[in-house]
Amino acid sequence: MDESPLFNVVAGMDLQKGVIMSNAIESKALEVADVVAEKLGFFVVDAEYKKEGNDRYLRLFIDTPSGVGLNECEEFSRAFEKEFDKIDPIKEAYILEVSSPGVERKLKTEREFLHYIGKKVSVKLYKAIDLKKEFVGILKMYENNIVTVLADDKEIKVPLNEAVYIKLYFEI
Repeated sequence: MDESPLFNVVAGMDLQKGVIMSNAIESKALEVADVVAEKLGFFVVDAEYKKEGNDRYLRLFIDTPSGVGLNECEEFSRAFEKEFDKIDPIKEAYILEVSSPGVERKLKTEREFLHYIGKKVSVKLYKAIDLKKEFVGILKMYENNIVTVLADDKEIKVPLNEAVYIKLYFEI
């Protein structure tokens, strides 16, 4: 493979174009998915459009107040596909996957943090705050990449870049 500066610039531009295209498709998918989800009483956690090997995947992660099973994934998939095909923003063949993002998933996006306000979360920090590196509490607020968690009757402000993870807390 050519390692000339010109090759690196061109390759970087192609990669950037691919990222922009993926982001546009993900945005359009979220736009359609949000409308479908509202009709069905679901919440769209995230969308991703990726090339893996020779295949392209559009993945939608959904949730409901009572959780997500195979029936919910199938119902959402059929409704989404019907609406998404009307606008047909993906010209090449792709595989649609709809699933739950997982029970103890890490919260990553602003839409997730805002949706799960009031829910119990588990927090692990790189560096201790008030002598704690790990704690469980109620997600109270998300603003400007800072999460506020109520733990032991105290509000703790956690900048996202200082958290190893903030995830939904699952109780058995």
